[in-house]
Amino acid sequence: MSEWVHVAELKELTRRKKKQVIVDGRPVALFLIDGEVFALDDVCVHKERFLTKGTILDGQVICPGHQWKFDPRSGRPEDQPGCQATWPVQVSDSGAVLVGTVPATPRESSGLEDTPDVAAAGSERP
Repeated sequence: MSEWVHVAELKELTRRKKKQVIVDGRPVALFLIDGEVFALDDVCVHKERFLTKGTILDGQVICPGHQWKFDPRSGRPEDQPGCQATWPVQVSDSGAVLVGTVPATPRESSGLEDTPDVAAAGSERP
């Protein structure tokens, strides 16, 4: 069963619309899109770059590596294999952002990575 961890305040997301937080030792990306907060694994399933270093465009998260577009609701990339893990999110009336400790959807390898799974190691390729 998932526990909830307080990781940020909603006001922290209003300016840049994104923030990296750590949940159970894993980098998780928070994105504020159209007034809703989403949480995805921050390390891309493709080239293992931090998604929080990318951009948000037309409601999608764009990876800075090769511009893969991810749906923040499902974690699925547009027309590509693999899937980012998504995490359950709650925002309290006072603006506290809580993330569940168990992913809502699992991470699926794209089969195109250059290195072993860095998400488990908690670091990024140079």
